[in-house]
Amino acid sequence: MFLNCGTQVLPAVVHPTKCCVKHRLYNYVIPEIHPSHTTTVNHINYQHQHSFPHTESVVNEVTNTQSCAPPPGPGMVPPQGSGFGPPMPGFGPGPMIPY
Repeated sequence: MFLNCGTQVLPAVVHPTKCCVKHRLYNYVIPEIHPSHTTTVNHINYQHQHSFPHTESVVNEVTNTQSCAPPPGPGMVPPQGSGFGPPMPGFGPGPMIPY
């Protein structure tokens, strides 16, 4: 026959700790800023185109001389209408005016 004397708790048997490794992944976003800059250089070139227009003109310079021929010498008869005759007023010898 079996006699029930109650349940007794004996001292625990402690086994070595079983180590488990639990990996957790935490993602962190770190903004890495790499600035860049573009400068647009507009090269403006002015081409100076020189021209040399040339004009030409003609001037006709006309001179006119008037003289009185000496009267014919002795024995010479002036032909008719030759213009020889008495001196015209304002022509011929007159008073000398000093300048």
